[in-house]
Amino acid sequence: MFCSLAEALNDGQISNEDAKEAVDLWSELPMELLELIISRLTLKDNICISAVCKKWQSAAISVRVVQKSPWIMHFPKHGELFEFYDPCQRKTYLVELPELRSCRVCYAKENWLLLYKPMTQRLLFFNPFTRELIKLPKFELSYQIVAFSSAPTSPNCLVFTVRHVSPTVVSISTCNPGATQWSTVNYRNRLPFVSSIWNKLVFCNGLFYCLSLTGWLGIYDTQEHTWTVCGVPPPKCPENFYSKNWWKGKFMTEYKGDILVIYTCENENPIVYKLERTNWTEMNTLGGVTLFASFLTSHARTDLLGVMRNSVYFTKVRFYGKRCVSYSLDHTRYYPRKQCHDWGEQDPFESIWIEPPEDFTDFVKT
Repeated sequence: MFCSLAEALNDGQISNEDAKEAVDLWSELPMELLELIISRLTLKDNICISAVCKKWQSAAISVRVVQKSPWIMHFPKHGELFEFYDPCQRKTYLVELPELRSCRVCYAKENWLLLYKPMTQRLLFFNPFTRELIKLPKFELSYQIVAFSSAPTSPNCLVFTVRHVSPTVVSISTCNPGATQWSTVNYRNRLPFVSSIWNKLVFCNGLFYCLSLTGWLGIYDTQEHTWTVCGVPPPKCPENFYSKNWWKGKFMTEYKGDILVIYTCENENPIVYKLERTNWTEMNTLGGVTLFASFLTSHARTDLLGVMRNSVYFTKVRFYGKRCVSYSLDHTRYYPRKQCHDWGEQDPFESIWIEPPEDFTDFVKT
């Protein structure tokens, strides 16, 4: 309807009055629905319908240049059928992945997963879209988390993990794909740092940032091989944030060199902080950026659908798998409204954000 009306108007097949009447019927559509419809058009059709009216032009431009959002990958408790959810198109894909039997997900970057097999104490990389698998030397993961800097096919890929030996001493282990063993070095802290599966790891500009359970930030320089605990005090949160299972509602990511953390707890609205030199600054807007938060890996994107901008998306899906739970900083509310975010009941290893493939025609849509 959109394209045929625009083409008919441009070709002189209908009058301006008839076109205006038809447009008026569609003008009452909420902008969110209008953008969703237009986002499914080709670039040619998008440009065509933008000539119809100002509202359509605004909606068309807002979705014309878009990045792909990450997908949610759900790990089943039983079986080998894995679910992938696209929050932009609200579509679900199911894929059989027998290679992931007995594996625990640890981290994700680009199209790659970092997995751990507790029975064999082996870490491995796996691309669920190409089925490529790269093994790493044996390494025992106990209560610490692990991350990697870039895709394992890159020569600069470094796998990193940190655990505390004592409150003032940490043990840092690193490994490259193709290596035969891990390298482990102990470092002393000027400030206490304790490792936990609830810590967060992010790689940015040659540095691994590790946010501890209590909010202190450790930084490992991959070039200088140095470790420091940053003197910036933990983010200040309202007292009602520190309730039961508060530590499960913490997330961290990076955007254009800035380190961002997200704090939320139960029904409390999320607070987004940005790391400055001497403190964490609360952000009232994301400037159109969209954050995708999960316990293990979080991402930041620009140029997504207009309704997705300036929001935080979480790895929960509601309404029979048709809608992702999000929080809008513009409207200071969750979508769907009045969602109960039971962080304490959610398994941190059941889902993760992952980059989608360029071509997913072989996936099965449900």
